[in-house]
Amino acid sequence: MTSRSGRAGRRQTGRRLGVALSALSILASGAPQVAFAQDGGPSLIRDTEIEEILHHDADPIYAAAGLDPKTVRILIVGDKSLNAFATQGLQMGLNTGLILQTENPNQLRGVIAHETGHLAGGHPTRSDEMMKAGLKPMILTMGLGVLAALAGSADGAAMLLGNAQYAGALGALGYSREQESRADQAGAGFLEATGQSGRGLVEFFDNFRYQEVFDQARRFAYFRSHPLSSERIEVLRSRVERQPHYSAVDTPEDLAQHEVMKAKLEGFLNPQVALMKYKETDTGFPARYARAIAYYQMKEPDRALGLLDPLIAEHPDNPYLWELKGQILFEFNRIVLAEEPQRKSVELKPDAALLRVNLGQTLISLDDPKKVEEGVQELKRSLLNDPDNSVTWRLLAQAYDKQKKDGEARLATAEQYFSLGAVQEARVFAMRARELLTKNTPDWRRATDIVLASRPSNQDLKALAKEGAVQSNLGR
Repeated sequence: MTSRSGRAGRRQTGRRLGVALSALSILASGAPQVAFAQDGGPSLIRDTEIEEILHHDADPIYAAAGLDPKTVRILIVGDKSLNAFATQGLQMGLNTGLILQTENPNQLRGVIAHETGHLAGGHPTRSDEMMKAGLKPMILTMGLGVLAALAGSADGAAMLLGNAQYAGALGALGYSREQESRADQAGAGFLEATGQSGRGLVEFFDNFRYQEVFDQARRFAYFRSHPLSSERIEVLRSRVERQPHYSAVDTPEDLAQHEVMKAKLEGFLNPQVALMKYKETDTGFPARYARAIAYYQMKEPDRALGLLDPLIAEHPDNPYLWELKGQILFEFNRIVLAEEPQRKSVELKPDAALLRVNLGQTLISLDDPKKVEEGVQELKRSLLNDPDNSVTWRLLAQAYDKQKKDGEARLATAEQYFSLGAVQEARVFAMRARELLTKNTPDWRRATDIVLASRPSNQDLKALAKEGAVQSNLGR
């Protein structure tokens, strides 16, 4: 994951899951980013490698459902409980606990196909209050917690992140038994349309059949919001067993990628468990990858690098190994050494925005003005593909401040808050930016746009109208 994660409370704000950087990470740098809630509660994770694997699994299913894969956002929720959900705005959430419970890609794809059935059927849209009462407040609250952590307020971050309304959001994501059955049937159809077996979905449900005998409070969150019954499982089994592709199996490549994803998640989220699960005698790639990550998470960078360097020698074209090495070096204050592996990761995967953010962060941390300017350009290039990444905007603000470009720094901070939905703070910084930027330049107009989109006060509107900014922006 790409960036330092942040555990609220007394836990340090640092550590990441591979290649990421999201609006909900606490501190950024080289690998997956994680925004942890209090006491190891739910988090949102960004990691380019894991997201790539998940989209490889999911995109054909989205297309079979008539959805544009580019418009469906996959949310990776760092939570050990078993859960998945579909929300308004074509968003699908997958808990890391659920991913780790799946035994093979077909099982995970079965769950994805089922949730796609909810999306294609418009089931989340039929619960308007769900987003208002749950997910949006959760994301905003977590975002503010991230900002508190960045500002050095661990206690404030703990309070905000610990009260992110995650449970409330998912509690509102209940589906009726009728909707569940329809999603089952639709998911089975999507899998068949993509030449895959529906066996994995049946197996997944079968593995948790016992949940139906528990009372509601004792069930996994997934089966509280997705009612399960033996009858439902048997109806689904009857359907998929009749489908032509029932005997289709996962390819060796897909199985290998699934194991890599699980190993990476275990290494970042459960390092001690990973070291027990992936023993030193296991010389396979996933096991060695997991151990390298686990040692890094346990603050043993030299031991982690000792495992990572041979992996890189064997797989020199793997951008995520280079990214992880750069991440480790950066986080353990070997910033000059971090530049080379991060450049290599970008060279190998130039379209990955999060890898560019990692490189940009390293460059702006150096004392060379030319490197700082190059870092600014890397951050700006990453925003072309990931414009709402609040961590990138924060880093850009730091870089502009280092260059003594006060107006640009305040505009970047306004963009940071705006991407998190903190419109009051966005408006304040945008107004400050306007005072420092040259009038009628693109940056000045963008600052004005943010003010107008951030519930401006009457005083703000009068100030804008006095200088003709409202009229000029509307007339563009």
